[in-house]
Amino acid sequence: MKPVVAIIGRPNVGKSYLFNRLAHQRKAIVIDQPGATRDRNYAACIWDDKPYILIDTGGFEPAATEGILVQMREQTQLAIEEADAIIFLMDGREGLMPADRDIAALLRGCEKPVFYAANKLDGLKQETLAYEFYQMGMETIYAVSAAHGLGVGELMDEVVRLLPETPEPPDVEERIRIAVIGKPNVGKSSLINRILGYERTIVNPVPGTTRDAIDTPFTFGGRPYLLIDTAGIRRKSRVSLTLEKYSVIQAIKAISRCDIALMLIDAEEGVTEQDAKIAGLALENGTACIVVVNKWDAVEKDDRTIGKYVREIKDKMKFLDFAPILFVSALTGQRVVKIFGAVDSVYSQYTRRVNTSELNRKVREFLAANPPPHYSGRSNPFNYVSQVAVKPPTFVFFVREPRDIHFSYERYLMNQFREALALDQVPLRFFFKKKGQVKS
Repeated sequence: MKPVVAIIGRPNVGKSYLFNRLAHQRKAIVIDQPGATRDRNYAACIWDDKPYILIDTGGFEPAATEGILVQMREQTQLAIEEADAIIFLMDGREGLMPADRDIAALLRGCEKPVFYAANKLDGLKQETLAYEFYQMGMETIYAVSAAHGLGVGELMDEVVRLLPETPEPPDVEERIRIAVIGKPNVGKSSLINRILGYERTIVNPVPGTTRDAIDTPFTFGGRPYLLIDTAGIRRKSRVSLTLEKYSVIQAIKAISRCDIALMLIDAEEGVTEQDAKIAGLALENGTACIVVVNKWDAVEKDDRTIGKYVREIKDKMKFLDFAPILFVSALTGQRVVKIFGAVDSVYSQYTRRVNTSELNRKVREFLAANPPPHYSGRSNPFNYVSQVAVKPPTFVFFVREPRDIHFSYERYLMNQFREALALDQVPLRFFFKKKGQVKS
């Protein structure tokens, strides 16, 4: 699994600026107002060819007693527990504050690498402001400007140097890797136990029972698989909505190393916003997905019930309209065995390579039936198409002007690929490059 780096600090020290800079996107809200970030934000990042998961947290107030501030503090504490390394960000212009000292005292008991950084120092003249923070007894204080990037490189070079290595297991390519994902208490561990036929994981109706991801190799029907249980929720004395959101980080970590994600949905609850958020992570990563509606035995049914559930899933998770949908009961074992037929079918498509001559012949047919829009009054011909990867199937189109390919035309091509090339159950990736551009 990818190592995790958490950015913590009191409100308005620039955590979201640093997050956005490292994630190369404006994913976190950045406004000059304390407390703008309340939940943790996540991004898959790379620094010096080292992949990691970055967490942005809300402002940490050690002495907070108000409701929302207490929840923000809980979110930060969860991030600290999950992280392999911590960046403690402080406001270099404002100077050392009592809350900074309190947070530093808390981190002294942490056995993980902690990097102390004074932010908002935008030049050499301001770097001297970082000296005040040495009063806390730290060996190194990094002077940085998250807004302008100054000093960020030196900080991150040291962070990734101390991140743990994450070698793949030796048989990773021999088994179909299946991650069971979903929000807490939808039956992930129960499903794994039912599949394996014994109590591999603890099953408890309290959300957050499973503390760590658990990998189990096994064979079914003569074919080798690896099951990844991703509940991974820290058990707390008080379960709250903030804890439910913690499932996102576990899904990210598992999705990054699996072939197929079983997206579990509670049949009694229906599709929730959290379900859609977790399923969206699979799509962003290019991971194949099977939607599994669990606890189907607990639902009162008639001849229209399945149709209603399918419509709800496709309406609330339109981005996964290609994913197979199964209705099971981990408790009774109802239709659980059908999961493997779906897994094998999806994996076959997920690893499929299309012959280049057949691929180009089919694309010519698609273009003839619906030519691409003109560019600057001229046609925008497709010269060549090549499949460059599997898991997921990835295709590069060489055209006169890539920027003129509208998303609606890309969607047309994707629909044609799904139908004509039997790729209707997996995500596809399309890239458009200028004619003559070197393939990569």
